[in-house]
Amino acid sequence: MHTVKLSTLKAGESAVIAALNAEADLYYRLAAMGFRVGKQIDIIRHARFSGPVHVRIGTTEVMLRLTEAQKIDVQVKTQ
Repeated sequence: MHTVKLSTLKAGESAVIAALNAEADLYYRLAAMGFRVGKQIDIIRHARFSGPVHVRIGTTEVMLRLTEAQKIDVQVKTQ
């Protein structure tokens, strides 16, 4: 497994959250929505023109700004 930023994943890819590198307010907001180290995250789609990223964690679907997605490190299985 190697670590990348959540914002670099393509639609349909899955990964495991490795770290949340966000300021306190954003960290707690993400944690309240289920973003925790060790949780699987699925990329549903990317909006056009550097728009938000649509992700699923468990049964929760969330749209994240690209700047927020860049603060989340994920581990991807290497093939």
